[in-house]
Amino acid sequence: MKKELKGQIIESISAQLQKYPNFYVTDIAGLNAGQTSKLRRECFNAGIELSVVKNTLFAHVLKGLENEEIKSLEETLVGNTAIMYTQVPSAPGKLIKKLQKEGFSKPVVKGAFVQECVFIGEDKLDALASIKTKEELIGDIIALLQSPVQRVVSALENASEGKGEDEKIGSAKPAAAPAEKPAEEPAAAPAEAPAEEPAAAPAEPAAAPAEEPAAEAPAAE
Repeated sequence: MKKELKGQIIESISAQLQKYPNFYVTDIAGLNAGQTSKLRRECFNAGIELSVVKNTLFAHVLKGLENEEIKSLEETLVGNTAIMYTQVPSAPGKLIKKLQKEGFSKPVVKGAFVQECVFIGEDKLDALASIKTKEELIGDIIALLQSPVQRVVSALENASEGKGEDEKIGSAKPAAAPAEKPAEEPAAAPAEAPAEEPAAAPAEPAAAPAEEPAAEAPAAE
């Protein structure tokens, strides 16, 4: 490869690393034409830029970076190497897992630089696929902070609604209770017949007036 061409490739890789804060070092060797076409299409739809690179040229770019940790990815530059550049840290990981479920044996993750952290090894795929963006993490934190407040507001609303219902119930006139049938007074006992007074004894007949003696006739001279 001519020196000028190498220089252009190195500049292109450097530009990609400046444009995208995250990248995966993968192996896509062995995919047939149809699988490669599907992979590129899926990458495009997910906002991932896929680029096959020469190990020596990519290593040269890594050596020129100020980040010392990222240089440890040089050990992954063995065999076939394709770089997946991305703005969303978990996007390539999720895509690779999706393709694996569909029967793809590749891509295989050899390493990654995500959110300023280095990951090395295929066993890091699950961790990479679950990484959240800073915006997502901030959203989760805000949701956690708001959760207690929402519970308090919800409790107050429920209490207010309950109070309103109580007031409605209290202000409503109670339905008139059915008039109780007056207890029947016990039937008056039949009046006892007044005791008969003993019949008055028959009055004794009035004593006949004593007969005055008849006046004596004048004696004859």
